[in-house]
Parts: sequence; structure tokens; C-alpha cells
Amino acid sequence: MKNIKVLGMGCSGCRATTKLIAQIAEEKDVAIELQNLEEVSDILEYGLRATPAVVINEQIVHMGGTPVREQVSEWF
Repeated sequence: MKNIKVLGMGCSGCRATTKLIAQIAEEKDVAIELQNLEEVSDILEYGLRATPAVVINEQIVHMGGTPVREQVSEWF
């Protein structure tokens, strides 16, 4: 199971990123644990300067802006 975290302050881009990840994981029948981290301290812990950001199994795979469907699909 992949542990996926979407980091951001709850903006529309963060919500869209979370929705897209969940949708593609379901389409590909991949089990994930999806978390939204909105606390500034959580975001700074990863050293991020742009959100939304995506962390998979503790590795930053995306930072700044909503990822496109093709990019998210490659993560699975």
C-alpha cells in the first residue's frame, strides 16, 4: 500500500490534487492511504516552498501547482 500525502493549506489546487489521486488510484485498483496535511509545521517539515505538494512513501514527487492526470497516473 502506498502512503500518499497531499500538503497544502486547503486551497482549490490541493483539493483537486487529492481528488485526482484518489480517482486514479481507484481506476487502477491500487490500495493507498491518502492524507491531507494542512498545518504549516507539517509543510515546513518537508522543506517545501510551494504547494500543493505530493509525498509518496516519504519522497516528494511533486511541488507547486495541480499535477496533470498523466503525471499522477505514472505514480501508480
